[in-house]
Amino acid sequence: MKQFRRDFFTKPIFELAKGALPTLSDTEREALEAGEVWWDAELFTGSPDWSKLLAVKKPELSPEEAAFLDDQCSELCSMVNDWEINFETGDLPTEVWDFLRNEKFFGMIIDKKHGGLGFSAYGHSEIIRRISTKSIALGVTTMVPNSLGPGELLHMFGTQEQQDYWLPRLASGKEIPAFALTSEEAGSDASAMVDTGIVCKGQWEGKQVLGLRLNWSKRYITLGPVATVLGLAFKMKDPDGLLGEREDIGITCALVPTNLPGVEIGRRHIPSGQMFQNGPNKGHDVFLPLDHIIGGTEYAGRGWMMLMSALAVGRGISLPSLSAAATALSAHTAGAYSRIRQQFGIPIGKFGGVQRRLGRLAAQAYVLDAGRRLTCAGLDEGRALAVISGIMKSNATYRMREAVDDAMDVHAGKAVIDGPKNYIGNMHRAVPVGITVEGANILTRNMIIFGQGAIRCHPHILDEILALQMEDDAEALDAFDIALWAHVGHTTQNLFKAWFRAWTGGLLAPAPNAGKATPYYRQLSRWSAAFALTADIALLTLGGSLKRREMLSARMGDALSELYLISAALKRWEDDGRQEADLPVLRYVAEQGFAHIQRSLDEVLANLPSRVAALVVRFLTIPGGSNRGPSDELTKQCAELLLEPSATRDRLTHNVYEGCGTDGIRDLNEAFEKVCATDGLRRTLRESGKTLAQAEHDGPLSADDVARLKEADAAVAKVIAVDDFAPEEITDRLGPGMQHDEKSPEEAK
Repeated sequence: MKQFRRDFFTKPIFELAKGALPTLSDTEREALEAGEVWWDAELFTGSPDWSKLLAVKKPELSPEEAAFLDDQCSELCSMVNDWEINFETGDLPTEVWDFLRNEKFFGMIIDKKHGGLGFSAYGHSEIIRRISTKSIALGVTTMVPNSLGPGELLHMFGTQEQQDYWLPRLASGKEIPAFALTSEEAGSDASAMVDTGIVCKGQWEGKQVLGLRLNWSKRYITLGPVATVLGLAFKMKDPDGLLGEREDIGITCALVPTNLPGVEIGRRHIPSGQMFQNGPNKGHDVFLPLDHIIGGTEYAGRGWMMLMSALAVGRGISLPSLSAAATALSAHTAGAYSRIRQQFGIPIGKFGGVQRRLGRLAAQAYVLDAGRRLTCAGLDEGRALAVISGIMKSNATYRMREAVDDAMDVHAGKAVIDGPKNYIGNMHRAVPVGITVEGANILTRNMIIFGQGAIRCHPHILDEILALQMEDDAEALDAFDIALWAHVGHTTQNLFKAWFRAWTGGLLAPAPNAGKATPYYRQLSRWSAAFALTADIALLTLGGSLKRREMLSARMGDALSELYLISAALKRWEDDGRQEADLPVLRYVAEQGFAHIQRSLDEVLANLPSRVAALVVRFLTIPGGSNRGPSDELTKQCAELLLEPSATRDRLTHNVYEGCGTDGIRDLNEAFEKVCATDGLRRTLRESGKTLAQAEHDGPLSADDVARLKEADAAVAKVIAVDDFAPEEITDRLGPGMQHDEKSPEEAK
């Protein structure tokens, strides 16, 4: 029977599939082999196993990590003045660089046996998150050595000799690393790289050795201007056959000390006004031995796989942590400012337009931190989460932009005027950096999340593609037969699941016993089945051309991202002890996410070339009208959570640096506390119909009551004040080369 099926049914499909399904290039195959799947694969099945999600260990800090966060991190933040860094000195103070080195901030991911701190992914993330709420320049400076770069690559691929030499030096800060990948020709397309390393013989420490003659020109390299060692990506070539018959060996990564002859570093870029060290570097005929290749000659030509492996870990931590920090800071400050700032006699947080922003801020702070925690939990299990890291990087930075914009809208003029008192404006300027680096979001959203996710996470697609690429036709047909009919069974099951769950409103979809969150698990099961069916139909009708239909791929990626983030929010609610007070933000996250999933899948089906298939899938999965997302009442409930002190507000704005004398955060916190503490007194005054002076003289307020109200008013006045400067101060800050050169009419002629 199996042979009959293979010969009469599978074989014609096999021939057809050769031209329909996408093929894998060597680069794509390496990228796929560089990471692994996890909860994203469960979502692709259409019936996620909720017990697997709930069994994931809640991420927690070790005592050592908690002490480091409370002590060294707090001290570090108190040493930094972001205004001075960005507008006066252009760099971190010398004492801050020394503190970073001495306290091993650059060695968080390096194990203890090599002199590092050996922190977990979650501990690393919490530290970056805290630092980034104080200073973007400080956050980026700290995250880069612990993310994609020499340290991570040495840990994963370095030889024992390389690890023993370089890792202690990196952990102590004796060596400052940078990773040089991007060049003028090669941005997102690393294959376009023209930087070369030619295998040849040369002099090294007085001896003739086999090595590489390197020529490169890189840009956008964070820490590049101060780096003592570059992790350099280049195309390795062996034209004289000194290593073998292969001439074009491929992308390779090597460690290049920056004090070698021919290396040019030091010039700087200014990324969106942020003064962390970033700049171009070049190398002309730089020679170094082959043992500087990371991993040795065994890893020559495997640089792309190495980069993708490191990226699968690094970008799941660094930028999501910074984004969660910016979003929590936005929620924290916008909520407090909306409470203390009054217009027309009431706090501006009571106005509907402001509440819309605050409600969204509360939900974004909740879901981004939930996604960050779940991702860190997966990374701490030793997983290289390629697709999930892409989901987190792109979605976290996009949502950060929305959150900071909302905070800017709420603060209005307060956030527009630059100066030391403006605690949100610099974050607003920095947003494009996060969206652009470590894989531009446009590429990640349009090509990576679903493009790689469909192949990595789908239960059968990769098996089918690999079968088609087998050299032996008989073996290929047998393998394809097994994968194909498993795929058919999977799709058939999802068709009926998606149909039944959609037409019953998800009420009977699988869900764990999660108390008041149970209905959201059911809806997530419903939309997971709809997503899986839509993915199969898109792949079936478009085949390999789906890779080139980026707008469709982006919408499918949006749906997968929402499925993951809602899962993370549900897991957080469980990990936090099912806090009922947090339920409004969980509801907002879920309802907003389900609306986005429906809209994304609907738009996919509206643009699917096969109209019959699209109409059938839409009939099965999206009956009835559109999902409008959170109601105004729910939005108001979420907004209120940011306007008053509470345990829920503390959880939403967890780990935000409390401020110091060099910023406006501490003043805002003090004003918020005083305004909230005197709310009853102000209500009494308002109901009495008297002025403050009258109430003190005639009652009902005591002298102490009046003093407390005056203190609160003074604290508010201090917060709403903005900076101003003498003309010569502004001219001095522009510096040489940036001032407007005014000429007299005679000179102009």
